[in-house]
Amino acid sequence: MRPFLTAEWRYLVMLNYEVAPEVLRPLVPRDTELDTWQGRTFASMVGFRFLDTRVRGLPVPFHRNFDEVNLRFYVRHLGPEGWRRGVVFVKEIVPRQAIATVARVLYNEPYVALPMRHVVEMEGAHTGAPGRVEYAWKAGGKWQHLAATTLGPPQASEPGSEAEFITEHYWGYTAQRDGGCAEYRVEHPRWSVWQVDTTALEVDVEGMYGARFVPFLRGKPSSAFVADGSAVAVYPGTRTGSGAGQSPASETPRAA
Repeated sequence: MRPFLTAEWRYLVMLNYEVAPEVLRPLVPRDTELDTWQGRTFASMVGFRFLDTRVRGLPVPFHRNFDEVNLRFYVRHLGPEGWRRGVVFVKEIVPRQAIATVARVLYNEPYVALPMRHVVEMEGAHTGAPGRVEYAWKAGGKWQHLAATTLGPPQASEPGSEAEFITEHYWGYTAQRDGGCAEYRVEHPRWSVWQVDTTALEVDVEGMYGARFVPFLRGKPSSAFVADGSAVAVYPGTRTGSGAGQSPASETPRAA
């Protein structure tokens, strides 16, 4: 199958928080269940650069390069070949109103458009020099941000590690207005990750994500790292098992 969207996702700041399962269960789409690592459930604040965006191989004018910040958590779905490990997005922030409007109105994707800016200071970081990445967005008249400084060179995530669990999800799932669930596949090579020295998250948690996340996102993250990223391919969506007889899911670009 030909990819619907190709792009590069680069310099992913990933701040990971252990969240009580009962907080996430109401958000779990049909035909999926919460995915866990060592019996723990996580939500991640993720910021990254979305570069060289192409739809069906064609560049998108004025929408090729932009930032994205999202809050996501982890689920799995039983496919014909076994468990498919995927992500569900609570909210995705982009700076382009056209992207957010189309995704939200037509496809029930949780996008919002806000002013955004970034700082990527990673020259020499692949050889171990300190690096810094920050993604910021303006909401309610105030700038909010997430950031990390890197420590040492990037390394492949250890098999069975929390970093592997967070980065190695290759499916996305989205609840639909009719109660069904859309599924799409994301293809990319295994990412290396930098350990981090410091992290920061300044966000109006209740205003952006709801009161349910306040006790968790205001605490210290369980883990944090910066992933180098890569070229990615996003394939057209379909309906999952119990909704497979309904119309196919939209072919909309999604984040990491």
